[in-house]
Amino acid sequence: MSQQDEKNNLPTENEPGLGAMVANVIFWPVFLAGFVLDLWSKAAIFEWLGSKYPPVKIIIDDFFRLIVVQNPGAAWGMAAGQRTFLIVISIIAIFAVFGVFLFWRPPGKLVIVSLAFFAAGICGNLHDRIFNDGKVRDFLDFYWREHHWPAFNVADSLLTIAVGILIVITILNPSPKSEDKKN
Repeated sequence: MSQQDEKNNLPTENEPGLGAMVANVIFWPVFLAGFVLDLWSKAAIFEWLGSKYPPVKIIIDDFFRLIVVQNPGAAWGMAAGQRTFLIVISIIAIFAVFGVFLFWRPPGKLVIVSLAFFAAGICGNLHDRIFNDGKVRDFLDFYWREHHWPAFNVADSLLTIAVGILIVITILNPSPKSEDKKN
């Protein structure tokens, strides 16, 4: 194994992936911690701020606040009101993530962590869609004066981090060209 592969915990041609035991020890606790953190944070913020008027707590003036928002759609409100569609897509996505984890041995610890983040984020928002009348509870609001990023939650953060991890891994460890494989 080259120093670069060792450094990034990526397998070589002779090492197809981490062992199932190591992968499970990484995946399931990260998944459960992310899922529980998402559900707990939504419940805590909505209970705390839901009884206040207005339901807002400024943390950093002109930058960050906690707010109670219920999003009937996906990212940026896309597919608003399409509860059944969003639930079906989420179920397909969670089966895909679990399938990748269980049947394709991920090649490194960071990929396993990103899959766990994906699973936790999908399940957290799926839980809301099923048990909160199709609406996802969001509470993190970043803004600058009148310019607001759409409110989001821990599940959304986990999904974003998972994508970021996979992008960084892809950039730092591009797959070998087909000509290299022939030699």
